[in-house]
Amino acid sequence: MGGRVLEVADGVEANALFGRNGWTDGLPIVPPTPELVASALDAALLEPDRILGVEPVRGLAITAEKVAVNAVMAGCRPADLAVVAAAVEAMCEPAYLLHGSAASTGGSAPLVIVNGPIRTTLGLNTGANALGGGGPNAAIGRAVRLVLLNLLGCVPGVLDQSTLGQPGKISFCLAEDEDASPWLALARERGVPDGASAVTVLACAPPRQVMNEWTTVPEEICDTFAAEIRANLCGYSIWPGNYVLVIPPQLRASLSAAGWRKADVREHVFRRARVTRRQWREWGKGALADRGDPDQEFAALESPDDLLVVAAGGAAGGFAAVIPPWLGNRARAVTKGIGVCVDCGPGEER
Repeated sequence: MGGRVLEVADGVEANALFGRNGWTDGLPIVPPTPELVASALDAALLEPDRILGVEPVRGLAITAEKVAVNAVMAGCRPADLAVVAAAVEAMCEPAYLLHGSAASTGGSAPLVIVNGPIRTTLGLNTGANALGGGGPNAAIGRAVRLVLLNLLGCVPGVLDQSTLGQPGKISFCLAEDEDASPWLALARERGVPDGASAVTVLACAPPRQVMNEWTTVPEEICDTFAAEIRANLCGYSIWPGNYVLVIPPQLRASLSAAGWRKADVREHVFRRARVTRRQWREWGKGALADRGDPDQEFAALESPDDLLVVAAGGAAGGFAAVIPPWLGNRARAVTKGIGVCVDCGPGEER
C-alpha cells in the first residue's frame, strides 16, 4: 500500500476495495485511517519511518508505519502495536529464517508467545482457549499475518507455497499464564530482565493436543509429551529443533506438587523424545528405514534447552499441547524485548 491515502465512502467500501486488491486474509478489516495509524504509532512510541527489520533474502525494509497500517486493519488497538512490532523485529532476525518459513510448502506459521507485564496491561488471554485466539491475542496474531501478506508478498500460491497451510496462519498468538504458574516465565529463561515484557517467535507446525488424566506421576505425564513428539518425528520431520510445550494448570499442578520445574520437564523429554530409523517402517516410510543403520537414533532436541515450556490454558482437563518446529534447528526461536533491548545494559532502551 506504500503510504498511499485512498478516498472511500465508508467502511463497507473500504473492505470491498481491500478485498479486490488482495490486501486482506479474507476477513473484514478495520479501515486504516491516518488518524488510527498515527494513534497506534504514538502508543508504541514509534516514528513512522523507523525500520523494524529487513527481510534477509530480498532486502525488503519493514517500517513501523507500514506495520501499524496492518495492525489497525487486523483490529489491533493502539497499545497492541508494541507487541506486533516486537514480533516483526524478531522474525527479521536471521535465526528465524523468515523467507524460508514464509515460502515453504510445509505450511509453517509464526507463533508469537508474549511474556511480561504487557500481558495484563493489554488483557491477553492466558487461560481457557489459550491457543484459540480471542480478544487481543487474535488481533495481534492476525496483524503478523497481514504484515507477511502485504509487506512481504506472502500470497498463497505465489510466494506462500503451503501445500495445506494451517489455522495458525490466520492468527497464532499465545500469552503465558505467569501469575498462576510456579515456574519461571519463558522470557526470563531466555534472558529478558524481570519486569520487562517480551515476545518469542518461532516458525511452527500446527499444535498437537495430548491428554493424560490417569496419573499424577511426573515421569508418566512427561512420557505422554515425549510420545507425541516421537510421533511427529516419524510422521513429519526428524530434524531436531525448538519444540514448544504448552502445559495447562491440571497437569502443571501435578508436576509442581512433585517438585518438578520446567528444567525437569525439559530434561525428561530430552531423554525420551527420540526414535530409531527402524520405526519409520511402521509409518509407511520403509524407503527411509532401509537407508542406514536401523538402530540409528534421532533425537527431537539437541539439548534440553531446545524445549520451550509455556504455562497456559484453562483450569479443567488433563490436556497439553506440543507445537513442533517447522524445519527443526534450521529455523530457531527468537526473543525480543518490547520497548527494551534484551542485549543492552540495565534500563537501556532499544
